[in-house]
Amino acid sequence: MTTRNPFVAGNWKMNGDIVTNEHLFTALRAALERVSIAQVEVAICPPYPYLGQAGAWLNDTGIAWGAQNVAEAPNGALTGEVSVSMLLDLGCRWTIVGHSERRTLLGETDETVARKVSMCVGGGLGVIACVGESLDEREGGRTEAVLARQVAAIAPALREADPARVVLAYEPVWAIGTGRTASPEMAQQAHAFIRARLLEAGVGGASQMRIVYGGSVKPSNAVSLFEMPDVDGGLIGGASLVAEDFLNICRAAAVA
Repeated sequence: MTTRNPFVAGNWKMNGDIVTNEHLFTALRAALERVSIAQVEVAICPPYPYLGQAGAWLNDTGIAWGAQNVAEAPNGALTGEVSVSMLLDLGCRWTIVGHSERRTLLGETDETVARKVSMCVGGGLGVIACVGESLDEREGGRTEAVLARQVAAIAPALREADPARVVLAYEPVWAIGTGRTASPEMAQQAHAFIRARLLEAGVGGASQMRIVYGGSVKPSNAVSLFEMPDVDGGLIGGASLVAEDFLNICRAAAVA
């Protein structure tokens, strides 16, 4: 059986300011003294303007920091975009790509996401690539078709990737910010399907790649989700803005 170290990332979305962030980082550091998260890889993904602040507060904690998005080109006349090399300059180890909010609200396509994944893999930046279905797609019985399409788009970029630097996040769109959560069994079914599709697409490291759950993970449901064999941690939204909750979710990953 393949052993995969759990991975937990906090996605702050468009939240925070310098003072609020400082309080949160202070609380994270204090909670780290009480909460053991050994053998769990942990990352915080704040908005772009606060990546330097994250690095200053986290650089001696073992917690990595990363971005919530990245450009699909290495440089150029792309006002407002941020490249892989810029994120690496700021000490980032990870970036999220293809989050459902960017797909649904900002029109990112499977092809856009694939180009961003390729840019990260080629540039040496760890990538958290998001896939998942909407409520209409799930209720219409199209979950596996949607996941198959999204995985097929990014699979070519992953064939030569270091599996330790790739995380897939399954985020059922209907469970994000709604308080609804897929049951552990539903999550396991989706994660196992994603891994099988990666293998079928010739991604040799698929059995070592972490697939994390990204739909309303809380301290109260984290252990039951993370106990599933193909659920390797979580991409955490709102709970990542509460230090104790976030680190308790990390601890649940260590226990599970």
